[in-house]
Amino acid sequence: MVSAIGLGGYHLGLVSTAKEATSIVHEAIDAGVTFMDNAWEYHEGKSEERMGKALAGRRGEVFLMTKMCTHGRDAKTAMRQLDESLRRLKTDHLDLWQIHEVVYENDPERHFMRGGSVEALERAKREGKVRFVGFTGHKDPALHLKMLSYDFPFDTVQMPLNCFDASFRSFEQRVLPEVNRRGMAAIGMKSLGGEGDPVKKKLVTAQEGLRYAMSLDVATTVSGIDSMRVLRQNLRVARGFDKMTAAELAALRARCAEAAADGRFELYKTTARHEGPPGRKQHGFPSPEALAL
Repeated sequence: MVSAIGLGGYHLGLVSTAKEATSIVHEAIDAGVTFMDNAWEYHEGKSEERMGKALAGRRGEVFLMTKMCTHGRDAKTAMRQLDESLRRLKTDHLDLWQIHEVVYENDPERHFMRGGSVEALERAKREGKVRFVGFTGHKDPALHLKMLSYDFPFDTVQMPLNCFDASFRSFEQRVLPEVNRRGMAAIGMKSLGGEGDPVKKKLVTAQEGLRYAMSLDVATTVSGIDSMRVLRQNLRVARGFDKMTAAELAALRARCAEAAADGRFELYKTTARHEGPPGRKQHGFPSPEALAL
């Protein structure tokens, strides 16, 4: 069992000081947040280091997840990253280790190639360095389904789930039912579209967006939290959580459908803006900054 909301590791690296980051993590844990998200490449390791520092003496209170960022290289690279992540996070094991950012057309083949990163998942689990394994991505539901087509026993699958996704290249409609059918744990992310633009443009409130995502059939919803204000806002939703009815979910989807139709509020699907530089470099693609996307 994990908390209904999780603390996103990427945004922890955006907090102005390590002291403030520690305070956010501690207040979250004190409030009952147990799911901790991270990735090897976030802010060149700073996010993991900050989380490791904050979890000193409190590791046993949380379900700790981070992600390999091999981008389809090999199991050896993945295991090296795992050891670095464990060192930064100041722990001898992860509760969950996931393949990060399955977003390019040849990613599934690369992860499942002989000597690929999937073999690292198996090895890490055998060696007791991780308890559960999974994969993540935000680009295209077809890539998630391709990963699942290999019938590997993933424990978890992480995907963007929000009230705009349902009307545009939808993970909720295409991937979530298959993940649940297989008995895997679904992890939601990008409940406000990744950058909060729907809230800024007053199409939905932060509370509506988070409540919608949490009402889906997921184990937890990871939320980017870069301040005490955002943490407390999310905690208010979680503490008073009342699952949306099917009619309420449908009504919010319908309200957002027209604005969702061109993907402008899910730029991680339509642009390179949310793609990490290491992955683009590995694939020989220019950085998001170079493309101005």
